[in-house]
Amino acid sequence: MRTLVIETASEACSIALFAGEALLARDHRVIGRGHAEALVPMIAALPDKGHAARILVGLGPGSFTGVRIALASARALGLAWDARVLGYPTLALIAAQARAARPGARVTVCVHGGHGEWFVADFDAAGLPLGAPRSLTPAAAAARGAAPLIAGNRAAELAGLIGAGHEALALLPDASCAPLIPPALLSDHLAPIYGRGADATPMAARAPR
Repeated sequence: MRTLVIETASEACSIALFAGEALLARDHRVIGRGHAEALVPMIAALPDKGHAARILVGLGPGSFTGVRIALASARALGLAWDARVLGYPTLALIAAQARAARPGARVTVCVHGGHGEWFVADFDAAGLPLGAPRSLTPAAAAARGAAPLIAGNRAAELAGLIGAGHEALALLPDASCAPLIPPALLSDHLAPIYGRGADATPMAARAPR
């Protein structure tokens, strides 16, 4: 069975196509912005235009726009191909990449959030989350502490704030590493993981004037 993986929750636009566990093709570009314009041509350039019976998609947290782009694309392709679509936590993918580099390690993932904050989450040695991701200021993230191994695009900054005794791995989520995610974390509940509250107050929640 072929699996297409789509990951756009960070500055990386990353896709991979598998046949069973064998990697057929991948494309991983650090583009910052422009995921909406880049993603479809990248998929179209894969063998058989990326056609697969299963699609895995990163649910975040990360870039709100990037997460929505990935979800919309995965859902559209799932309908077109009659493929099963499953989501996974993006931070779990980064934790899996870190564990591949340092087997058996507990990992704190720290990535860029928004409004000057970072998304932070802890994972055990099996790659399972130790609680929900949190959006924290750098100072609050340092105060909460971290595992000896910190991974993500803000790992070095967090390690520097905490002090000695922490190793930092500067990692962006890579779709080709998706098979490393614990299967228990794959879900057909395709809801974005925002990691923090909405930027605006919903109309229904606003107090009347």
